[in-house]
Amino acid sequence: MLNNLLNTRADLDIAVLVNDMGEVNVDADRVAEHSDISEDDEELVELSDGCICCELRGDLLDALARLAQTCEFDHLVIESTGVAEPLPVAQTLTMGFDQSDLDPTKFYEETGIEVMDHYELDTTVTVVDAHQFWATFDSKESLMDGDTEKDLGNLLVDQIEFCDVLLLNKCDLVDADTLAEIEEMVEILQPRAEIVHTEHGRVDPNEVLGTGMFDFEEARQSAGWIRELHEPHESAEEEHGVTSFVHSSRRPFHPERFADLLDSFPENVVRSKGHFWLAGREDMALGLDIAGQSIRITPAGTWVASLPEEERETHLEAHPEIEAIWDDQWGDRGSQLVLIGSEMDHEAFTEDLEAATLTDDEMTADWSLFEDRFPVFEFDGDDVESTQQDAEPADENAEEVGLAD
Repeated sequence: MLNNLLNTRADLDIAVLVNDMGEVNVDADRVAEHSDISEDDEELVELSDGCICCELRGDLLDALARLAQTCEFDHLVIESTGVAEPLPVAQTLTMGFDQSDLDPTKFYEETGIEVMDHYELDTTVTVVDAHQFWATFDSKESLMDGDTEKDLGNLLVDQIEFCDVLLLNKCDLVDADTLAEIEEMVEILQPRAEIVHTEHGRVDPNEVLGTGMFDFEEARQSAGWIRELHEPHESAEEEHGVTSFVHSSRRPFHPERFADLLDSFPENVVRSKGHFWLAGREDMALGLDIAGQSIRITPAGTWVASLPEEERETHLEAHPEIEAIWDDQWGDRGSQLVLIGSEMDHEAFTEDLEAATLTDDEMTADWSLFEDRFPVFEFDGDDVESTQQDAEPADENAEEVGLAD
């Protein structure tokens, strides 16, 4: 796609930054080989041996600053490595060095260049391989990003859920029914993006350059599961059976039965996210994050009901909407999960989820006696966040369970 872009818009000066995880930047070599940009051209920048969504964020900003100093161009196209998560890259490109976990580089301290004074993030683009789409979701393969292991299916979902334009490529290699099913799934996962069908990466440059579509706050809230949480509904069966629904419960899950359910989670559920209440964990909500074969459990925040009275009252005053779901005995504790999949039996799966919650007799039992093989997380009690506010769980603390074992 990038090579076609460079060769199509001869009337525009386009600078390119190519990121590759390997020590040798193969992608940059391909760009130089198949476009008018030469390997010695100052408008082709290589960032190798790392990923710009994590360890190379400072290097990314340095490279952008040097480009702004030495070159004039109409657009800069950044191609990240395949293991990159787009949200942190976009955050770096909008906040620059004004991030608490990003130390200023020597170059930045010497020049004082505020990189984003020279740039505006215009469009984020994700290219999806239609031919490998379902195989990627079903894959148990992992990719390495430095010392971090990333599940392939989960990475695909991350890249779909954060983009302005989604290019569904290799459309010539799948039949019409399969393509329609993939498009329905993508539309649910990412309701905001403009979906463009392509073959061999050929796209009208106007679809991806100068669109003005990027808005960070809107982009980070555009995932389909967030929309479902805010506007829950049971969608009717579409032609290809791609649907979504929300499961809500004010009873905790039984730790053993819910673990067993996750171990046998239906393969046609390709995406699920939300928070849940686990019996015996009355202080902390847990997050569930499912993408393809990857099932991750994360800390999702402190239950407001578990706070000291004064802190609880302060929090309720700041978030009056919580009172609408407040229970006299259990407060804000509960579960809310979004499930997205193909040919899902909503009724049967709802019954399975309800069967995994505590019975009337179990609600009065000693919950500490239940077998609990879920991961235990250390949690800073000062970090108060109601799970009813759809807080993003701390993925760096995530642990894989269930199908990923």
